[in-house]
Amino acid sequence: MGGALSSIFGGAAASVDSSSENSPVKSIHKSELWKIHFNELKNSSKLAVIDFSASWCGPCKFIEPAIHAMAGKFPNVVFFKIDVDELSDVAKEFEVQAMPTFVLLKEGKEIDRVIGAKKDELEIKIKKHGGS
Repeated sequence: MGGALSSIFGGAAASVDSSSENSPVKSIHKSELWKIHFNELKNSSKLAVIDFSASWCGPCKFIEPAIHAMAGKFPNVVFFKIDVDELSDVAKEFEVQAMPTFVLLKEGKEIDRVIGAKKDELEIKIKKHGGS
């Protein structure tokens, strides 16, 4: 799959953030790449968590280590990170108005959301929706 994406987007550096290559959180930097992942999510019963954040957002930076820890703790959950300034079209599609916002999806549909750096609330909702 990674090879197919690389050929479409001109190499691994163009498709994912190289620092996230080994991370369980996938940083998405291109709308086209997000569309591919989103279409895959529609056909999957896996829980997906989208972290909408911004590089200038203090609470986003504060909660980032907890998100990476949760991604390690819940290997059956797919975690994505989207910068609202980079992919404003995706943020608008999900009606994100504050950062961080965490949108939980199943089969491509929003099933829950957490607004703010609320680690405990996010973890509870991940467990509730099948992230055991």
